[in-house]
Formats: sequence, C-alpha cells, structure tokens
Amino acid sequence: MQRRKFIKNVSAASAAFSIVPSHVLGKGHVPPSDTLYVGAFGVGGRGTGVIRDLTATGKVKFATFCDVDKRMIQASQEMHPKTKMYTDFRKVYDKHLNDIDAIMVATPDHTHATIALPFMRAKKHAYVEKPLTHNIYEARLMTNVAKEHGIVTQMGNQGASSDGSRQAREWIDSGIIGKIEKVDCWTNRPVWPQGVPIPKTNEPVPKELDWDLWLGPAAKRNYNSLYLPFKWRGWWDFGTGALGDMGCHIMETPFGILDLGYPTEAEASCTTNWVGDFVEADYSASCPASSVVRLKFNTEAHGDIALNWYDGGIMPDLPDELKDGEKIGDNGGGTVFYGTKGILVCDVYSRNARLLPSNTMSMFNPPAPYLTRVSGDTGGHQNNWVEGCLNGTPTSSDFSKSGPLTEAVLMGNLAIKAFQYKKLKEGKKIGDWDPFEYPGRRKLLWDGDNMKVTNYDKANEWVKRDYRKGWELE
Repeated sequence: MQRRKFIKNVSAASAAFSIVPSHVLGKGHVPPSDTLYVGAFGVGGRGTGVIRDLTATGKVKFATFCDVDKRMIQASQEMHPKTKMYTDFRKVYDKHLNDIDAIMVATPDHTHATIALPFMRAKKHAYVEKPLTHNIYEARLMTNVAKEHGIVTQMGNQGASSDGSRQAREWIDSGIIGKIEKVDCWTNRPVWPQGVPIPKTNEPVPKELDWDLWLGPAAKRNYNSLYLPFKWRGWWDFGTGALGDMGCHIMETPFGILDLGYPTEAEASCTTNWVGDFVEADYSASCPASSVVRLKFNTEAHGDIALNWYDGGIMPDLPDELKDGEKIGDNGGGTVFYGTKGILVCDVYSRNARLLPSNTMSMFNPPAPYLTRVSGDTGGHQNNWVEGCLNGTPTSSDFSKSGPLTEAVLMGNLAIKAFQYKKLKEGKKIGDWDPFEYPGRRKLLWDGDNMKVTNYDKANEWVKRDYRKGWELE
C-alpha cells in the first residue's frame, strides 16, 4: 500500500474492535481477557529489553515483530521464535490489525509517531519508548489522539513507576524543604558521537538493513555507519541528543512532583567546535557535544521555578550543604531540588530521595506513604501498562503526562538549536562563517497552549519537522 493511501485509510479503521482470532489463541490458550496481544516495532537494542520485561509479566503474547534491521533482532526472535517477523510496519497494519490489542514502539525517535499514530487511531493501546516523539508537534498530536480514542498508553521512562519518585513527592508535598525555587538536573550522556560533521563517504548499505524504511520521514541521504545503530541519537534528523535521551528520565521527577506543565521560556549554551585557526566548523546537523539548558515554569503551588539541565560533562554547582566526599546523584546523573527551607536530592535511576545536609535525615520524620506504589523492579513499568490495558489500572506515564513532559524536554532542544543556528550570509556556503560571529544564545518565550515561540519566529520552524514526501503525518 502506498504511504499516502495508507494514512488516509487509517481513519476508516478507527472504529475497528480488537478481535483475537481462534487460530492466534491456539490450544490451551489463556482467556483473552487475561492476555494482551501486542505488535512490537523496533525489536533490537532497547526493544529487546522491553520485550523481555513484557514477556516476564506472563500476560503478553506477541502477534508480530517488526524491524528494518535484521542484524538487531536475534535476541527477540530467540525469546519468541514463532512470532511472525516483518520489515515494514504498514504490512503489519494491513495484515494483522485485528490480531493485536496494543503496540510497542522502540524504534529511533524520528519514527515513533509515524509508526504509532495509525494504530492508535485504530484504538490500539500504545507503549512508546522515550522520548515520546521527535518534535513538539508530534508529542501534542500523540497526546490528543490518545485522549480522543480513549486508549491506554505508557511512555518508556521506567523511573515514573519507581517507589522513589513517589516518596520524593510525598516528602516535598509535606513542606519539609519549603517552596521549590530551583531544580538542577544533569546526565553523563552523551555516550555516542555528538558535535561531529556530516559524513562525506558513501558506504554500501548492509544487506540486512532496509535503509529507506529506516530513514522514514527523514530526508534521503547515503548510508553511513556513523548513523546507526545507537549513534542516531546524536543527529537532529533522527535523534534528540543527550537531553532527549535522558531528559524524559531525569526531568520526570521534578515534572511530576511539581506539576510543571509547559515551560514559559528556554535558553541554552552549547560547546562550539573549531578546526584550524579561526575556523568554526558547521556541526549543526549534529547535536552539540555538551550543553546547558535553562527552562522556567510557572506553578500554582510553588510560583516560578527555574529548571536547569547539564550534559556532556558539564555539572551543576555543588550545594554548600554537601559534605566533603559526598556525591550528588549517581554515576548516570541526578536531580537537586532547592527549596526555601532546604535541599532534596534524587538519584537518576533509583529516584531515592535524601535531604541535605545529610545529618538532617536522622531528625526527619517522613510522612506516611499515601501514593499508590508501582513496583520499579524488572517489568514493573511494563506490567503497569499491561494491567492498564487489561484491567484499567492507571499508568504511571500515560501520554497525558508524558506528552507534556516530552514537550518540555524538546523545548530545551529548541533553545539548543537557536544557539547553533546561524543565518548564512548571501553568497556564502556552509562553513564560511565570520570567525568572530559567535552563535546566538537567546531566550525563547514559549506560548505552550498555542505551541508557538513568540519572540523568535525562526524557532517555530523546529516545532514540527519537514517530512519526506509520502511520509507526512495526517
């Protein structure tokens, strides 16, 4: 089916019910009400881990696997050798729409919305890895479609299901550190190439890879091993950089605890790359090697809050209350809440909360737990979604929460792009910059309700991407 015809036919399928045929159930099957039939897209890399965790629930059967790169699928196939394998997600839609109740999408960022939306419009529940989408427009669209069709959704930021994030909220809500004025977040990422030039060599496409399908909505280009696997995260056309990769994990803690909503402004500073003497290289197709992003939010409970993001080896200031030898966060990053009465620190992975100075912990009488816990053990986040699909259990990171979170994260990337962007002088080529024309750190003012930068129109071009012909979202 042609891409455009496929998209136009999606709406006609929106009223379809999920009916599991008897041949799918097989002899001795678990009753349908206790089983979720899933079509999985992107079953290598991170997708393998999600499939493992969904399998561990004991309540999921995989109707189909789909991946454009056969080099990545071995582990998933070994777990489920009888599951039908496809390369093109559209064939899954055409042949198996009524065989599945839900989808799991763990492809590169730039194809999340492309794959998920047709199935969501056909009322299939959706689990989509973080960041939810590649751009702000897609995040808003996914959020709205999920609400419109009443489906159960979950973004793959596992910390949202941790006990630690709930404990931290209970502590902050108790007023132990007062009103929050500032939050610092940081990560050890990127651990892949960023701030690198566009590859100029033309490598042969591996026989196991469908390169055109991998590109999807992105502009056509020659294959190069600098793009994948995993390294796609550092390229704006495919990934969302260190912030997109880890922001939906680390920023989820303050976002959920403080009910942040849309940011009101954003600005960024990034590293620049120089070659030779007084020649600045144009690496704008690639995310910067490191960055600092400053977001501001207005909240009902705490007033204005500044949220600062650090990556690429740049770290926030150490709190004066931190004793010599003590660390903030773990090796992967962390979060520090600065309140009018004290400081609270959360690790990036466990979300375990602690107060500073550390000796105050012995004097602190924490409030009794009152938020519902969702096990953060292996499969806990995935099981939370499965239970939501089967029994209506509220999910920790449904798109009504993770959509706006993703938008806030990607708003930081708009500020990074504004820093990287330079207007070419007439008659000049890329790379022929004025050597003393420093990139433009600028504050972007954001109208979240209308999804618009109000003071720098160029940035509005990055709210939604340019889609390759035939791959437009409708």
